[in-house]
Amino acid sequence: MFNGLIAYLDSIKARDPAPRSRWEILLYPGLVAVGMHRIAHWLFEARLFFLARFVNHLSRFLTAIDIHPGAQIGRHLFIDHGFGVVIGETAEIGDNVSIYQGVTLGGTDPANGIGGKRHPTLANDVIVGSGAQILGPVTVNARARVGANAVVTKDVPEGAVMVGIPARSTLLDATEYAREFVPYGTPCSETFDPATQKVELLQCQLDQMQKQLKALLDERDVAAEVETPRRKGSRTGA
Repeated sequence: MFNGLIAYLDSIKARDPAPRSRWEILLYPGLVAVGMHRIAHWLFEARLFFLARFVNHLSRFLTAIDIHPGAQIGRHLFIDHGFGVVIGETAEIGDNVSIYQGVTLGGTDPANGIGGKRHPTLANDVIVGSGAQILGPVTVNARARVGANAVVTKDVPEGAVMVGIPARSTLLDATEYAREFVPYGTPCSETFDPATQKVELLQCQLDQMQKQLKALLDERDVAAEVETPRRKGSRTGA
C-alpha cells in the first residue's frame, strides 16, 4: 500500500512541475478527492449508499470536486487544480488519466427514469483540458487528448486530439507528439495558453500541413530522379 502511494505521488510529480516534494502533493485537492472517493466507492459497492453519499458530500465540501461514489476509477488519476470537476455515477476512468479544472464527465438523462450506462468511459493515458465537457456513454480511447473547453458527444479514436464545439479531431496524429505528457490536452506547444487556443491550434495545423507538403515534394523529387535515367535509357535504345 505504501509503495502504491509513493508510485501515485511520483506519477503526479511527473505530470506537474510545481510541487517541490511528495509531501506537498499530499495537500492537492485532486489527490484528497480521489482518496475519499476510494472510501465512498467501497461503501457504494457494499450497498451502504447513505454512507457513500456522506463521504462524497464531505469530499465535495473540502475539495470542490464531485465524484459520484459509483464511478469506477483506475490507477494514478491526476485531477490538477480540480475546482468544478464533476464525474458521474457510471463514468469509467482508466490508468494514468489527467483531468484539469472545470471538466464534466456528464450523463444523458433517460426520459423513462431508468439508469444504465449514461456517462463517459476514458481509457488509459487520456488527457482532458480545462473546461472540457464529455457527455453521454461515449468512449475516449487510449492516449486521446481533449482540448480546453471542447464538448465531446461522440466516441474519440485512439490518439486523437479533439477541439471545438462540438469537438472535432485536428490534423495531428498520435505519432506526431514525442513528449509523454502534454499540458491541457493539446500538443501545440510547451507554452499552451487556453486563452489563445484557436490561434495555437491553427498554427499547429499549419505546421502539420507544411510537413505533409514537404514530404510530398520530397517524394516527387525522388520519383523524378528515378524516372530520368529510365528516359535516357529508352532514348539510347532507340
